[in-house]
Amino acid sequence: MTKYTILALGAVASFGLSAPVTGQDFGGGSGGNFGDEVTGGESGDGSSEQGRANRVQVSPYIEVSQIAVAELSPGDDVVTYTQVAAGVDASVTGRNNGGSVSLRYERNIGYGDEALDSDTVTGIARGYASVVPGTLTVDAGGLAARTRVDGNGGATFNALNGDNTETRTYSAYAGPTLSTEAGPVNIDANYRVGYTRIEQPDAIVTAPGAAAIDVFDDSINQSAALRLETPAGRALPVGVGVEAGWDQEDVSNLDQRVRDAYVRADVTVPVTRSLAVVGGIGYEDVEVSSRDAVLDVNGNPVTGDDGRLVTDTSQPRQLAYDVSGLIWDVGVAWRPSARTSLEATIGRRYDSTTYYGNFAWAPNSRSSVNVNAYDTVTGFGSQLNNALANLPTQFAANRNPLTGDFNGCVNGQDGAACLGGAFSSIRSSVFRSRGVGASYQTTVAGLTAGVALGYDNRRFIAGAGTALAAANGVTDESYYGTFFLQGEIDRNSSFSTNAYASLIESDFDLAGDVLAVGASAAYRRNLTSRLSARAAVAVDRIDSDAATEDFTTASALLGLRYDF
Repeated sequence: MTKYTILALGAVASFGLSAPVTGQDFGGGSGGNFGDEVTGGESGDGSSEQGRANRVQVSPYIEVSQIAVAELSPGDDVVTYTQVAAGVDASVTGRNNGGSVSLRYERNIGYGDEALDSDTVTGIARGYASVVPGTLTVDAGGLAARTRVDGNGGATFNALNGDNTETRTYSAYAGPTLSTEAGPVNIDANYRVGYTRIEQPDAIVTAPGAAAIDVFDDSINQSAALRLETPAGRALPVGVGVEAGWDQEDVSNLDQRVRDAYVRADVTVPVTRSLAVVGGIGYEDVEVSSRDAVLDVNGNPVTGDDGRLVTDTSQPRQLAYDVSGLIWDVGVAWRPSARTSLEATIGRRYDSTTYYGNFAWAPNSRSSVNVNAYDTVTGFGSQLNNALANLPTQFAANRNPLTGDFNGCVNGQDGAACLGGAFSSIRSSVFRSRGVGASYQTTVAGLTAGVALGYDNRRFIAGAGTALAAANGVTDESYYGTFFLQGEIDRNSSFSTNAYASLIESDFDLAGDVLAVGASAAYRRNLTSRLSARAAVAVDRIDSDAATEDFTTASALLGLRYDF
C-alpha cells in the first residue's frame, strides 16, 4: 500500500544580490503538505523578534488513536493498529535568541502483524543564539522524518506504517555567522557544517529485472563564505562588493565528493529608489569525484548487507565533473515596498547559461505570494541541509492528521516554507538541480487557503567506468501541485482539507513514471479546555510504470488528544 503527499515551495538566502547561488536551494519540490494539521509555536521570523523581551512557549501533549488502512486496489486487505504518541511544540523569542521545535514520539501497535509494530521519532527544529549581540550568532537546525521511496528513486514524506519501502531521514547543521562593519564596509562571514543520513530496511528494486537503487547513505557537508560590501550611497553612488566562498559535500556512497570554490566581485547600480541593476563577474572551480565499487570475480559490483555498493578504497579517486573558469551574471533587484521584492538574474555558470531569482509579494498581512527559481550542483545531503537552514526560526510545524508524521512544511510569518524539494530523489549520485516553485496563501474570515505548483529537473553526474556510470546524464523530472483549505467551524471545532497531485518522470531504465494523487480531511472537537476528539480520512492513489499493478488506499482515524 502506498501514500504520497506533495508540495512545492522554498526559500532563498544569499549574501549579495548577485552572488552565485552556491549550494542554495531556491525552490521546492515533492514531499511537503502545508494543508494538514498545524502544530507548535508561533508563525514568524526570529529576526523580527530581536530587541524584544524573552518569551517562551512550551506545549506538550499526548494522543491515543485507532487507525485503519484499507487497500481498495489491486487487493482488498484491511489493517488496523493503535497509535500512542507524546510530543512537544515549543518556541522562544528574545533579544538575542530565537527558535522553534516540534518533536514527537509514537508507538504503533499492530494486531497480530509485527510489520505494523514500530517506534518512531519525528521532528523539526531551527534556531539561533547571539554570542555577541548584533555581531556574532550561532545557527542550528535538525530534522527527523519518515519518508517513502517509490520505484524510480523519488521520495515523499508520510510513509504508511508497515510499508517495506519506508526510510528514516535525519539531518542536522550548525555554524556561526558574523556581521560587522569596518568604516563604510559591511563584513559578512559564515561557516556551516552539516550531517545527513538515510536509514532503510533493505535495497530498493525499481522493477523486475532492474538493478536496485543505490540509495543515499550519509554525508558531511561544509560551507564557508566571506563578503565585503559597500552599499550604494554610503561611500560611492553605486554598491560594490567582493565575495569568496567554498562548499564541499563528502558522500559515503563510493566516496563521492562535490567541491565548489569561487571568488567574485559585483556591483549594484541604483536606477530609482526601488530599482537597481546588479551584475557580477568572477572565477569558479566545481569538481565532482568518486571511487569505484568493489568487483567480484565476474566483474560485477559488490553490494553490502544494506543493499548499497561497497566502495573500493584501494582505487584512486576519479573525476566525474570538472568545470572551472569565468562566471558572470546580470539582473535586476526591485523593492518598491517592504511587502514586495523581486530579484531576477541570468548568467554563465557550470559551463552553461543559468537562471535564478525570487519574487515575494504580500498584498496585505493575510496573504503572500512566493516564486523561486534555482540552479545548483549538489548532493542529496547538502540540498536537504540547505533547505533546512533556509527555514524561518519562528514557525508552526505541519503534521499529517492520520499518522502524525512531519509533512515537510512549516508556516512562518511570510507564509509556508518547505523541505520537499530536497526529496525529489534520494539516489546517491550527485546531480545538477534546476527548477521553479510558486505558492499563494491567504486567510479570510477565519479560513486559510493555499495553492502551490512546481517543477524540478535533476541531471545526475557520475564517473565513466564506475559502478554509477549508468546514472551519468540521466534526468529525473518532477511536476507537482497541492491545494489546501482549513479553519474553524465554531469556537470548539476546526477542520482541514488537502488535495495533491505529483508526476515524476525518470529516464532510468525500467524506472518509468509515477503519478500520485490524493485528498484528505480532518476534524477536531474540543471536549474540555485540554481534551479533544480527532477524526480524519484520506484516499490516495499511485500509478507507477515500475509496478505491475497500481495502488489505491483509504485511511481513517479516530482518537483523543490531551494538551498539558
